[in-house]
Amino acid sequence: MADKRILLVVGGGIAAYKSLELIRRLRERGIAVRAILTRAAQHFVTPLSVSALTGDKAYVDLFSLTDEAEMGHIQLSRDADLLVVAPATADLMAKMANGHADDLATTALLATDKPVLIAPAMNVRMWNHLATRRNHARLIADGVTVIGPNDGDMACGEYGPGRMAEPHEILAGIEAFYQSRGDRPLLGKRIVVTSGPTHEPIDPVRYIANRSSGQQGHALAAALAKLGAQVTLISGPVTLADPAGVETRHVETARQMAAAVDAALPADIAVCAAAVADWRVAGEADQKIKKDGSGRVPALSFVENPDILATISRPGPRRPALVVGFAAETEKVVDHAKAKLARKGCDWIIANDVGSGPDGGVMGAADNTIHIVTAEGTESWPRLPKTEVASRLAARIAQTVKERNI
Repeated sequence: MADKRILLVVGGGIAAYKSLELIRRLRERGIAVRAILTRAAQHFVTPLSVSALTGDKAYVDLFSLTDEAEMGHIQLSRDADLLVVAPATADLMAKMANGHADDLATTALLATDKPVLIAPAMNVRMWNHLATRRNHARLIADGVTVIGPNDGDMACGEYGPGRMAEPHEILAGIEAFYQSRGDRPLLGKRIVVTSGPTHEPIDPVRYIANRSSGQQGHALAAALAKLGAQVTLISGPVTLADPAGVETRHVETARQMAAAVDAALPADIAVCAAAVADWRVAGEADQKIKKDGSGRVPALSFVENPDILATISRPGPRRPALVVGFAAETEKVVDHAKAKLARKGCDWIIANDVGSGPDGGVMGAADNTIHIVTAEGTESWPRLPKTEVASRLAARIAQTVKERNI
């Protein structure tokens, strides 16, 4: 998204602080951001802080002779692909709905011929007021995209709708906008993704499994599909809905997953996010194993399951150009991931701590902390929602596809 440009209008409200995080996330994706602060917004965030994050001047004054000479309000609004208003206060929404233009922000919004996305933020009573509901309906009818608001605690102490959407939710709306306009860098690429646990049967009733929920793998499959890829998701037993736009094949055991992956090849990219059981019971019982009253515990012997990641990574005509593995570790996370990278022969290992430490407990959780381990080094990311991790990883894969001409 290096050639994309956004004009961000920051309205006056306590949620204005979230605009700083939004700018940071946009800039991480190479999106150029210019920002206009309303007079009220400057009570909550400073032009200096906004300017430092955008790497550009923060615009505040409609009647600045310098600004009008160098970057007039009309040019500001038309030099962007998309205008984003976050937070969009009740006052800003009213002015937009009725065509008012009494400051730089509203003048730029009225002068634009580009799409507009807003993230409303206000007190619950203001949001529920008939005037705001009318303005909200008017803006939607005019083609404005609205993200949120969410239910939540208000700075004023009340609870209800009116809380501004989180930066990652606004970012998802922005990414969806660009994707709808044809920004699909993975168009034509075939990608196989594995996700979830496997269940290895002991008898018709019992099985060996792990705590993987499949959230990260499913989110990544969806994120890759949004970038235009033809994605085949091989899913172990999960309670998640199949991602939209993805061909999903359901399996139970490691052997079934290995066969499904083999059937999905050849592919340009493989992402092995599933937590595949390393072992299975050597002799699955045909009937339920029952206690016989003797106090003896049945002896179980194990054999290794197929190593899907190592098999995919072997050199040959069916090896994908990029193979990404996952490593769920409870100690020495990066060290074990480096060893796994060398042992398996894949290109990347995405390592996460699934233990009980400060970054642990990610299996089944909504957040994740990952370390990208490659031959070039290790990159550690902060704890993020798994949907955000998926979006960033998909963007990283798309960047690698472009750089390597995959």
